[in-house]
Amino acid sequence: MTSDEALEDLLATRWSCRAYHDRQVPKPVIERLLKLAQRTPSWCNTQPWQVIVTSGAGTERFREAMADWARDHPAEFDFAPPAEYRGVYRDRRRASGWQLYEAVGIERGDREASARQAFENFRFFGAPHVAIVTTDAVHDLYGAVDSGLYVGTFLLAARSLGLGAIPQAALAGHATLIRKHFDIPEDRKILLGISFGYADEDHPTNSYRTARAGLDEVVTWADE
Repeated sequence: MTSDEALEDLLATRWSCRAYHDRQVPKPVIERLLKLAQRTPSWCNTQPWQVIVTSGAGTERFREAMADWARDHPAEFDFAPPAEYRGVYRDRRRASGWQLYEAVGIERGDREASARQAFENFRFFGAPHVAIVTTDAVHDLYGAVDSGLYVGTFLLAARSLGLGAIPQAALAGHATLIRKHFDIPEDRKILLGISFGYADEDHPTNSYRTARAGLDEVVTWADE
């Protein structure tokens, strides 16, 4: 397999994992994952990301705290989410959501069931580990972009090691709790969380894959 074919395989087989076995990932495997992710390029090699990784009882304490907090507090992000989704972006978002709902048998209009599924974000979908990614507040947008690149590398590295993972902006929506729980200083902004572990590939939530737009939808050629 050539290098580009190996990369294509990782990209094609990676998915947002929403169900996990409770088996802990050995620390050497997590360290290998983090070392691979650390090769991410960044603006002037600043590497503005920092990562908190939970395991064992640390994950369970965080899971309980996050679920309790999320029940009673509205979302409050360090980085504002999109005000709305329009046109094709709205269509893609809806298509992805309906794939999930259909996989788990949620009918259209069943807001109670969809809310229960959404709340699984705050239980980390049962994952045994969570990585909280923060960036230097002074770097602002550049730090967020660089740290976003780190997240992409992390996800591919996880797949290369046989792990499932899912990036979760929903967790960053409760930045106040995360900052308090992990004693994160104010000069760090919380970008998102990544739940990860060994995927339960027989679970319905892991049974579908999202599509990608063709080049004709996203690329403009300037040949002349």
